[in-house]
Amino acid sequence: MTIRELVLKVHSRCDLACDHCYVYRHADQSWRRTPPLIAEETVRQVARRLAEYAHEQRLPSVSVILHGGEPLLAGPDRLRSICAELTGALAPVTRLDLHIHTNGVRLNRAHLTVFEEFGVKVGLSLDGDRAANDRHRLDHRGRSSFDRVRRGIELLRLPPYRHLFQGLLCTVDVANDPVVVHDALTALEPPLVDYLLPHATWDVPPPPGRAGVSTPYADWLLRIFDRWDEQGRPVPVRTFDSILSTLRGGPPLAEALGLPPGGIAVVETDGTITRSDSLKIVYDGAPATGYDVFRHSLGEFAEGTEVPSGPGALSETCRRCRVLADCGGGLYAHRYRSGRGFGNPSVYCTDLRALIEGIAERITERALAPAVTGAGELGRARLRLDRALLAEVNTSLAGDACWDEAWRLLVRLDADARTAPHLDAVVSHPYLRPSLMDAWDGAADLPRFMAAAAAAALRAGVEANLCWEQPDPVVHLPTLGTALLSRAGWVEFRIGSGGFRVGGGPQAGVPGAPPPVLRTWRPLASLSRGHGRTLSIDDADPFRDCFPAAATPPLDPGPLEEFRGRLATAYGLLDEREPGWRDGANASAATTVTPLTAGAGLHLGTCGSGALGVAVDVEPEDFVRELPRLGRRARLAALREVVDLHLPGSPAERLLDLASEHIGAAARSSPYAGPARLLAGRALSELSGLPPRELTENGVHLAEELRAEWTALHD
Repeated sequence: MTIRELVLKVHSRCDLACDHCYVYRHADQSWRRTPPLIAEETVRQVARRLAEYAHEQRLPSVSVILHGGEPLLAGPDRLRSICAELTGALAPVTRLDLHIHTNGVRLNRAHLTVFEEFGVKVGLSLDGDRAANDRHRLDHRGRSSFDRVRRGIELLRLPPYRHLFQGLLCTVDVANDPVVVHDALTALEPPLVDYLLPHATWDVPPPPGRAGVSTPYADWLLRIFDRWDEQGRPVPVRTFDSILSTLRGGPPLAEALGLPPGGIAVVETDGTITRSDSLKIVYDGAPATGYDVFRHSLGEFAEGTEVPSGPGALSETCRRCRVLADCGGGLYAHRYRSGRGFGNPSVYCTDLRALIEGIAERITERALAPAVTGAGELGRARLRLDRALLAEVNTSLAGDACWDEAWRLLVRLDADARTAPHLDAVVSHPYLRPSLMDAWDGAADLPRFMAAAAAAALRAGVEANLCWEQPDPVVHLPTLGTALLSRAGWVEFRIGSGGFRVGGGPQAGVPGAPPPVLRTWRPLASLSRGHGRTLSIDDADPFRDCFPAAATPPLDPGPLEEFRGRLATAYGLLDEREPGWRDGANASAATTVTPLTAGAGLHLGTCGSGALGVAVDVEPEDFVRELPRLGRRARLAALREVVDLHLPGSPAERLLDLASEHIGAAARSSPYAGPARLLAGRALSELSGLPPRELTENGVHLAEELRAEWTALHD
């Protein structure tokens, strides 16, 4: 495995006596054999080992979590020396992300001063309001910890320390009122809330819920989901965000829901290296590996420690389950049963499935949308999505003087019916979509969007002056072309109705250095398709490499004109063979074509359904055969961006794809037309046999459309 984070136990005892604690109240009791406080020499050795590993693996960053027991028992001075040792060893090698997880009882300004000095992010455990928290989280004298933890959190929320607040962890107890718990936690305005199922195995099952309730933990969490959704999702909730991500085809975000359990090394106070702490619930010695930082490198630990991942680590029940992609089999430790090891479903299997399916049902919009019934409406729906993403860009960049000027320009373009279409053309450019999606995740690329604003103004022919810090001398204006500057630096684009000029702005950068100027301008080629339709041939956009085959470097004039001629011939042949194809529901919605390396064929881009990759040596006959098939795929992909056709993760997704693909193949005169009709009929039959809730009204409409096509093939 590759180590993603290191959990460093700095103190192995605790000032609370929580009755659900996995360290002290479960099977593994190795804490009794470790020193309470980590020795300075052990810290130095950990720092050396981690620096060695980061250098060997060329890691851009490493994460260290100071943990326990209760790490604050080490005291501010000792914590400072630990942070200094780690920082000194790792700073020359990689970026160090320091975190601490604490119960918060002892958190004070002295601790926060240390954490501020080293940028230590602070996560705290709190189980909700006073009544919920005090069910389990009492000290050794049976006293409440609530007020002391709240005082620590209030300190952490003060302006000087607020940026250190990482989030709250809450262990679920179904005896508590879920809405009261959630409201108590969100009232503290944490950056994140993580609801954790109480650790349990098949040998020691979780506490039962109310009599007669088969999925108490799912029901409890779904009530919180409803409250969270009703509030507008004001704070990230890791469990929900992970499920929402995987339901839409994204990655898992939590170890308890599909994230592989590898990648974590735990170093105890005596220097022993163990696997994840969650294994302490399984049996005494379960996390042990036989490695320690004095005799072994972290590389040896990583190479010699088995990572239970992949289908082989899952039970047959899990491998056949429809929510496997979202559940991942649950937390590895929760699968354990004596005599059978970990080859079982999670002890929370029924709850996890009910939770995932409950969220899937809640986020699925069932009403019939106009985008399904009209190609024009589909295009408008996709444009609305792109505009919503652009609004998120403004949320991320607002306050930057350069962007604020660009945003005022975009608002002005949008308000004028003559210039709004030019803004729309830039916003919907498929190669801008990756940057829009990055901005949705909080990583807006200022130079990229300043160039997009300049492109919109240039297309619209309006006057504008836009300045920004350009990190390299190549500026690509989406949909238009590429400007090569004399150098990187602070640039000013002066745009008017006749074109644009480039010069240095008021912050020209290096004293005495000449301001950047425009050296060359290379416009994009285009291909007219009649009726006002134009295809852009984009062989230069830095985000165009989103195809299964490699895009070519920018083409020289001769090869570019030859490629343009091939495209014109291919489209002409398709119009001749299938008159009116471009007005059909499944016509290719491509607005941009990118040349791919020779022999690559035709491909849709993963960055947006408006991107089409075409090999520079494409044969017109191949183009005529392949483009209608890709058009069908592109329409399905575009529909899924803006409407729900089925429940997330439903087998209906695969069946709709198969039916559409085979019907498209059957419509072409080829030896495969007959078998394709049979396969399409089989997919449609399976589709009609699914439970009614699997398909939305949009999915039903699409299935009926496909069935009508299939019937017409027989007629």
